[in-house]
Amino acid sequence: MKNLLVAQSGGPTSAINATLAGIISCAQISDQIDNIYGAVNGIEGVMEENFIDLRDKIDNSEALQLLSQTPAAALGSCRLKLKDQKQLARIIEILQKNSISYFIYIGGNDSMDTIAKLSLYCRVHNITGISIMGAPKTIDNDLCGTDHCPGFGSAAKYIATTFSELERDCHVYAKKAVTIVEVMGRNAGWLTAASALSRLNGGKGPDLIYLCESPFYPESFIQDVQQKLSEEDAVLVAVSEGVKLSDGRYVSEIVQTKATDNFGHSYIAGASSVLETLVRNKIGCKVRSIELNLMQRCASHLQSATDEDESRMVGMKAVQAALNGESGKMASIIRTSDKPYRVTYGLVDIDVAANAEKKVPADWINKSGNDVTQKMIDYLKPLIQGESRIVWKNGIPETMILY
Repeated sequence: MKNLLVAQSGGPTSAINATLAGIISCAQISDQIDNIYGAVNGIEGVMEENFIDLRDKIDNSEALQLLSQTPAAALGSCRLKLKDQKQLARIIEILQKNSISYFIYIGGNDSMDTIAKLSLYCRVHNITGISIMGAPKTIDNDLCGTDHCPGFGSAAKYIATTFSELERDCHVYAKKAVTIVEVMGRNAGWLTAASALSRLNGGKGPDLIYLCESPFYPESFIQDVQQKLSEEDAVLVAVSEGVKLSDGRYVSEIVQTKATDNFGHSYIAGASSVLETLVRNKIGCKVRSIELNLMQRCASHLQSATDEDESRMVGMKAVQAALNGESGKMASIIRTSDKPYRVTYGLVDIDVAANAEKKVPADWINKSGNDVTQKMIDYLKPLIQGESRIVWKNGIPETMILY
């Protein structure tokens, strides 16, 4: 008997379940797979043998579509970084016990680290018969080895739409005001850059955009805001949550503790409130800060059709590769053309993606460090195209609950 096991990890996205749907749809038509299981709560669920039967839960095309439009991780998630050989041995033992021939983990940088460690463990201990594959996911778009990450396009669409709406709202009053919007992105500013897409239909969009790739200078920030205020009634600012001072500290660390999460990452939300206080003290005008927070990753009603389609295809690619005997690889998206936009799907060695971060290229940020260039717009624009076929029920989008 050969079974497939899939799990999800890290921060969810509005398209992570489209990848799950792609995995299920491809596995369902394969004569090499007997059962399709989902591990609840990622690798933690694997170690606890907390599996659900996905063939039983998803048995028709309508269910697959409903799964694709469901936000967050339908199988649950976790933030666990494997640290010792006992954990690895335990996981492989469970996979063998349950006749798991194919294990696919959907996640970001740290999840790919899990795939790297498990596949290396199998090689070192001469364990055969288990294909271990990664499927990329992250709204941060910071995974190496893929042109962009499933989940990012939908989050970028939400950001662009939100900034377009905010910009209109900010200009209804004549009184001078500053609105600072904090966008997710610890060490990579891709999502914050997507705020520039709000200009596509003629709107002004954000007046200033600060990414975490460029050092943040409070004095220059105040000068930028003052200059914009001298030209117009309202100033809209987009800022990455992970913007850093020239000494390497996160701006948010000015008022926060050194607390970290299970991966050792600093808690960094709060940059916008720090800058709000700075503007209030230095300029004295009306100012507000907005933290978009979780809405950026769970707004399935603004899911990009391009993102949904590509997310499904990445899941299918991971299954096809596993069936062909590949292991220790991550499915990837390869852009072959910008105009017209075209992609293909490939594989990269998992070590390319594990624990690595893809940053915004320097020439995609303007010289002043307060906006993006046309290269960024050309890269981003195709990823937000199209609207997914959302099923509505009782006035709100319908979603699926697997467990």
